Amino acid sequence: MIQIEEIQTEFGAIAVTRNPSTGTMIYKVGGRQQGMMDRSGTSLAYYIHALFGLLTQAGARSILMIGGAGCTLGSMLARAGCRTAIVDVNPASFVVARRHFGLPDSVICHAAEGEQFLRGETGAYDGIVLDAFHGDDIPPHLQSSQFFGLVRERLAPGGVMLANVLVANDSDESAGRVANSMKHVWTDVRVLDAAGISDRNAIVMAGQVSQLREPDLLMPPVTNPHVIARELGRLKFRDRKATDRFV
Repeated sequence: MIQIEEIQTEFGAIAVTRNPSTGTMIYKVGGRQQGMMDRSGTSLAYYIHALFGLLTQAGARSILMIGGAGCTLGSMLARAGCRTAIVDVNPASFVVARRHFGLPDSVICHAAEGEQFLRGETGAYDGIVLDAFHGDDIPPHLQSSQFFGLVRERLAPGGVMLANVLVANDSDESAGRVANSMKHVWTDVRVLDAAGISDRNAIVMAGQVSQLREPDLLMPPVTNPHVIARELGRLKFRDRKATDRFV
């Protein structure tokens, strides 16, 4: 791997590296990987493709992302013709995303804290995505019922809320806790997960999500598309009773 750039920020060092043989770009903050794309600008993270597929199914055309990092989802949504805005507390993430990860100028970037941004926002979005972490965890205030109440105010009729949650193992109830907070705001809450896999990503969703199905690979990367397709295939919706126990 070749180090392309490293930027020291108050939120940790952002490091960008490239695989010279494949062109793959990797984005890390504080040593933790938070983004990876192939030479075509397409994400190599299965959960990004899951979010992209769910938003496409929902017909979302205007999307707000809370949490950016390499902003690969934002780039893919823009390529698909969606109106996309990203909020990230670290302004350096946008500099790096535009310089090294192909984030187009059409994506609007807001350097702000997510909850504070929503309190001052007046627009409405078809989809809102939460993908913000401090270390391996979503900051507590961004998984509270109060926060999700703010999200609902900014969702257009028929809109969807999607949250990426890290899950260590089948005993980890992180996704269930997020689902519980959402259930104080929405009646329809679902969890898309890959049971039996350690250190995985689950998608917790709310709003008009009852008809959504397990996502397909809609924008295959140049590098190892079969791997992404296989990982997507492991994602299944949790049984509704299993989700309801967190009420």
